[in-house]
Amino acid sequence: MTYSSLEQCLLDLEKNNHLIRIREEVDPYLEMAAIHLRVHETGGPALLFENVKGSKFRAASNIFGTLERSKFIFRDTLASVQKLVELKNDPVKAIRQPFKNIKTGFAALKALPLKNPLAKPVLSEEIQISDLPLIQHWRKDGGAFVTLPQVYTEDIDKPGIMNANLGMYRIQLSGNEYELNKEIGLHYQLHRGIGIHQTKANKKGLPLKVSCFVGGPPSHTLSAVMPLPEGISEMTFAGVLGGRRFRYSYDDGFCISTDADFVITGEVYPGENKPEGPFGDHLGYYSLTHSFPLMRVRKVYARKNAIWPFTVVGRPPQEDTSFGQLIHEITGDAIPNEIPGLKEVHAVDAAGVHPLLLAIGSERYTPYMPTQQPAEILTIANHILGTGQLSLAKFLFITADDTNQLKTYKVKEFMKYLLQRIDLSRDVHFYTNTTIDTLDYSGTGLNSGSKVVFAAYGEVKRELCLEVPAVLQGVQDFQNPKLCLPGVVALQTSKFSTYEAARQEMQILNDQLKNRDSELSCTPFIVVCDDSNFVAATLNNYLWVAYTRCNPSHDIYGVNEFIKNKHWGCAGPLIIDARIKPHHAPPVEKDPAIEKKIDRLFAKGGSLYRN
Repeated sequence: MTYSSLEQCLLDLEKNNHLIRIREEVDPYLEMAAIHLRVHETGGPALLFENVKGSKFRAASNIFGTLERSKFIFRDTLASVQKLVELKNDPVKAIRQPFKNIKTGFAALKALPLKNPLAKPVLSEEIQISDLPLIQHWRKDGGAFVTLPQVYTEDIDKPGIMNANLGMYRIQLSGNEYELNKEIGLHYQLHRGIGIHQTKANKKGLPLKVSCFVGGPPSHTLSAVMPLPEGISEMTFAGVLGGRRFRYSYDDGFCISTDADFVITGEVYPGENKPEGPFGDHLGYYSLTHSFPLMRVRKVYARKNAIWPFTVVGRPPQEDTSFGQLIHEITGDAIPNEIPGLKEVHAVDAAGVHPLLLAIGSERYTPYMPTQQPAEILTIANHILGTGQLSLAKFLFITADDTNQLKTYKVKEFMKYLLQRIDLSRDVHFYTNTTIDTLDYSGTGLNSGSKVVFAAYGEVKRELCLEVPAVLQGVQDFQNPKLCLPGVVALQTSKFSTYEAARQEMQILNDQLKNRDSELSCTPFIVVCDDSNFVAATLNNYLWVAYTRCNPSHDIYGVNEFIKNKHWGCAGPLIIDARIKPHHAPPVEKDPAIEKKIDRLFAKGGSLYRN
């Protein structure tokens, strides 16, 4: 179905039992986010908040809360978009089968944005930031944020919509040092197109014009998070996915999405920054307060009966997980086809996406060699770490499977396959003093840290332990050993204090295990943590703790570790220190008082009561 507005989409969802209206007054301070989280956890419907305290505007959330619902929203266009992506990967198909692909050609006609100077429903009312639903999601957040923004900027050297960038960069509307209604915060991270636009504007000493669209057809929201190649306009993708050309006009020199529910326009001047954050983010921790670009608000517009869409992020999986699943449905093999030899790649959502990447490559370099060992997959690993947002990966596990049966999304099976084959003296490769994800506080500073590649291939070297080896029972200063995965054991110890103390603690562990190689050959990984019961309780707990709380260069040790010709390796198990460090951001946590307060909506007679 083609939607011309967000409300049209929500009415369609309601008609098909995918949406519930909440008629009771709900506070945008913590309550709305808590309701969303509870409903999302149960795989529940989209929500339409009809009575937002302090605002005349309605709000909607959980619109993309499940992959099923996302596919339902785009049910009439998804196949055509998938076909277009496939044809880009193999355009010869279109030549060989022109009649079979004729529908795809018609779908592509929707890609061209439509300048629409007469139809300006979003300009029907000029409002202020304080009129919006100022939603604060977590108690330690710095204020209210826009969590589903479509931030539009143009290239100052090549103006116009076809060279524009549309990205989802969170916007802080209130709090901190921002002057309400006049200033807002613009947060964006590494490898984002807006950074290129701001750099060009700064060099000319000119302000960067920014338009923040909120709402509109759901295809616009999804387009803002699509990992499109540089030079391809998100607005063209929005037209194809939505089955409706992206409609726009200009007002006061700013681009306006005429189908949006709200538009905030403003300018970012060179060198003007203010503290932004904290914000409970998608790794499950707060991103802390840092200096980010200040946007001077010019005007704020709203269409008649506008609806404010929002989402809530926190420890995954959350609604943004469904975004990732839908993007994978759309792109299929697009990313592997960009990297020769790469068969599959999977950013593990449970670990916060960027901290952990699993990949399957090819091994075709030395078929004449009698011994199988990593070769081509090392080249592929370097290519991955130099490609777009894949370059933000902190842990990259890569292997090759000649049977083509291994799948990266089957995390437990993938880890077992790799750990059975890894040679810890050869297959561990560090990248030190490099850039990491802005939201990852395991490193040495904002955007700064390290990476590690585990590249394993060849014959099975070991059978993995399926229970805790006896040698790990009763180790001095390390307690409560628990099996997390085959071959992976968690050990609990005292809280982290300093890196000097940590090195001494790991030396104590090493001294106890260094002569027990035969007993530990089945255990390639040991995870040192604060609570081994928690880490081992679920696969997701292990993935979240082990890979979000470790800076590889600082927090990886090894039994009988060595450095030879600047290459690090170990003869015994590799040790990951996944304790919480003093410099880490705190994890987001639900507020018990707010949880109790929203019980009224789920009790008998409340909008969300279900028999």
